[in-house]
Amino acid sequence: MDWTALRDRFRRAPLRPPPAPWRPVPAQKTGGITDVGFGRPSREEGLTAPDLLLVASSTGRGVFDCANGQRVYRDHGETYPDDSLVREGIGPLEGVQVTMAGLWGGGLRTTTDDGWAVHLVAPDWPAESVLLSKDDEPYRGSNWWHIHREEACELRASGFSPSGRTLVIATACDLVIYSRGVERRS
Repeated sequence: MDWTALRDRFRRAPLRPPPAPWRPVPAQKTGGITDVGFGRPSREEGLTAPDLLLVASSTGRGVFDCANGQRVYRDHGETYPDDSLVREGIGPLEGVQVTMAGLWGGGLRTTTDDGWAVHLVAPDWPAESVLLSKDDEPYRGSNWWHIHREEACELRASGFSPSGRTLVIATACDLVIYSRGVERRS
């Protein structure tokens, strides 16, 4: 594989939003993000449960409903370990141990059951870009989109919710959420 050509391909790719069925979800501004993690829906609710995202920042924790971007619960400055990859949920996630991804490691899901995938590339390392692909891979195929380029704020995490309905990109100073409906498989 010609790595120089591949780096040039990623550099030239224009930034653009994910295609349908993904839609941007306006979220409340959040700065100082250290890590994020999805709370798992209960077995009884299955695919009807909302995707809830726990966001930890330098000023506390918040829970976001990823369908509408609303912060549904917030604590301010509670003490919690800085380097833990598992955090205790708050509000609607109270009593839930949430696996986190961000400044201290961890990772969100990089694929969905129906063929979507996120890829991190760094043609101009250390700055990273997030690519989204569908039933393809960006190293050889053409069915991919350049959806985020790290500019002034360090990338903390990117990936999908366990349901596959939400794609999140968290940087040190912003939270970007995309959502979609998911058809049930029989």
